[in-house]
Amino acid sequence: MLALKYKKTALLISLCLLFGLVLPELTLADSVNSWGGDSGSIDAGKAAAQREAIAKRKERIRKQKEAEAQKAAETQQGQPVEEKKETPANQ
Repeated sequence: MLALKYKKTALLISLCLLFGLVLPELTLADSVNSWGGDSGSIDAGKAAAQREAIAKRKERIRKQKEAEAQKAAETQQGQPVEEKKETPANQ
């Protein structure tokens, strides 16, 4: 009788430990993160910061492309003018 009581107690303790290890992950994973706040608001803040950084990067790349295109256009316009200047000097 005493051995059966120990087996039931051991089973009950092991089940409590198992649930104690599993349940916090299931219940707290969605609502609270390791910083103690709501995971949704922190993730939303990180996402907003990432979107802002991506927008700045795209704007910088767009400006660089415009500057390169403007330089290329100036170079193309400038080359015939230079050739015309060189042509009378060569003749």
